[in-house]
Amino acid sequence: MNPFKTAIARGEHQIGLWLSLAHAYSAEVCATAGFDWLLIDGEHAPNDIPGTLAQLQALAAYRSHPVVRVVQGDAALVKQMMDIGVQTLLVPMVDTAQQARAMVAATRYPPQGMRGVAASIARASRWGAQADYLDRANDEACLLVQAESATALANLDEICAVDGVDGVFIGPADLAASMGHRGHPNHPEVQAAIDDAVRRITAHGKAAGTLTSDPAMARHYLGLGATFVAVGVDLSLLAQATRRLARDFGLGALAAASTGGPY
Repeated sequence: MNPFKTAIARGEHQIGLWLSLAHAYSAEVCATAGFDWLLIDGEHAPNDIPGTLAQLQALAAYRSHPVVRVVQGDAALVKQMMDIGVQTLLVPMVDTAQQARAMVAATRYPPQGMRGVAASIARASRWGAQADYLDRANDEACLLVQAESATALANLDEICAVDGVDGVFIGPADLAASMGHRGHPNHPEVQAAIDDAVRRITAHGKAAGTLTSDPAMARHYLGLGATFVAVGVDLSLLAQATRRLARDFGLGALAAASTGGPY
């Protein structure tokens, strides 16, 4: 069963945390917090397939549902992710209904889709131990697409109408850049666009989601009808806590300044 898919279909709030540290050990630490879902980021974090697999294995003992964001909407990569046991995928930069339909097909076995069949040697079926996997896999697959550009918002109604898209995630940072406000996702025009998008997504009966580290904004989006909202990033939480501790002992200087920075 895919508890995350069931919950968002019922309109139940699912509170998540972004995992960007790209390590199974830190992922498991975050799993002990009890979030509804944890996002393993393959787009903007250095996660490859073996690293993603290790995190899935680390999270398997906990209630937090793993969601994996792939680096791009590539059918071959989606196939690999699903074979290692990913049930819920987040696909970035989906601007059109055509792209959304292609991702639906990539996540489903024929005849509903085009996912390659090799379940007997895949972790997803417990290497054949789950005898009914092929019969259930299509129903348990959960596809979330990211609308994060002005083009995507213009096509949002068509994207939401695609059968097999379970939810639409609004990416504030890229949306802000697309709207001419790069680096300012809290700009009033961007926030108004996000609010409108959440309303439109839910009006289509689809789950709406986003990411914000501001608790007040998270509650605002939930109040508008958003269902799955990530409320922080592991990397940012670590950076903030360690820098705050250093400042408490008078150590405020950026360490990279002495080496010329990360490059």
